[in-house]
Amino acid sequence: MKDIKIIVIDQNEKETELIAPTDMGLSLMEFLKGNEYDILATCGGMALCATCHVEVLSDSVNLPAISEDEYAMLDTLPNITDTSRLSCQLKLNPEMNGLKVKIMGDGLA
Repeated sequence: MKDIKIIVIDQNEKETELIAPTDMGLSLMEFLKGNEYDILATCGGMALCATCHVEVLSDSVNLPAISEDEYAMLDTLPNITDTSRLSCQLKLNPEMNGLKVKIMGDGLA
């Protein structure tokens, strides 16, 4: 088992360092919800709602390429950035050690 460090900045600008397992098949969204972050994830991780929008702040972490479906959903958001991702589409793995994200959703439907 390889645990990784993830740094999360919530909607109130509070920064927290968490340790995440990589052997459970969790997405970043599932991990954040499990740690009681205010993420709706209305579609349950299907990349259909964008309520799990995060901004990736670390550039040294190797993330999977963005899919067409994920990009199409992100493109509907008013606050998209060049490093926006849907946390439901990011499966935790050892290459994500040191990942730093800012939760962009407001927790409202």
